[in-house]
Amino acid sequence: MTQLVHTPEELASTLPAGDVSLVPTMGALHDGHLALVRAAKALGNPVVVSIFVNPLQFAPGEDLDAYPRTLPEDVAKLEAEGVDAVFAPTAETMYPRGPRTTIHPGPLGSVLEGATRPTHFAGVLTVVAKLFALTRATDAFFGEKDYQQLALIRQMVDDLHLPVRIHGCPIVRDTDGLALSSRNRYLSAEERATALALPRALATGSLAEAGSLLRGTDGLELDYLVATAEDLTELPDGHSGPARLLVAAKVGTTRLLDNAAIEL
Repeated sequence: MTQLVHTPEELASTLPAGDVSLVPTMGALHDGHLALVRAAKALGNPVVVSIFVNPLQFAPGEDLDAYPRTLPEDVAKLEAEGVDAVFAPTAETMYPRGPRTTIHPGPLGSVLEGATRPTHFAGVLTVVAKLFALTRATDAFFGEKDYQQLALIRQMVDDLHLPVRIHGCPIVRDTDGLALSSRNRYLSAEERATALALPRALATGSLAEAGSLLRGTDGLELDYLVATAEDLTELPDGHSGPARLLVAAKVGTTRLLDNAAIEL
């Protein structure tokens, strides 16, 4: 039976000794989240899923208040997957004395998403580090859709010598190709049709072709489209081999991210 707990004390009394797998989420769970849960279950450890809409990673004017909160439905989905515990704290529980100590993401946190959302990754890394500590996680699972976030979490674990193994899991897409995201529910039918330009562009495998397609799509406001090394460092001149194509764009009022591995 899945245990729903809200405090660190309840969580500590629920978790057995030994290895623990963590799937951090902000709720509004979809099949992408459940794919992470299944990957965690396959490892054989007890599985904890956190559900916490983290205020530290939202800037003023972003969708913190509007972000979907569907805890009863989420818990039902996780119980069906056989999750051992759901940790659903409040902001007051997570930051009882306010966000006094935060983790600076370094130079990688100031580019791409960090250029548009300069405080975002400090909020992400801070809450992830707290969740690692509270759950005593030995393994943690993250989706590749938020590829820069995944890279920064790996960087944090490496730089701070945290005893957690990070597992990156492939993007899960809807039948029309759109990467699953809790924010997709904000899209109207017309906006969703426009948003399909993102996976189509990535499927070209070419920065030039992808850029031409996206800039020619009415109703889509391109923020960035870049090709980088897989660790998000700059590609050297004449690079051939694996790379990563990353895109961010706004459709209506909804900001969407996507990426794909490519071969140059």
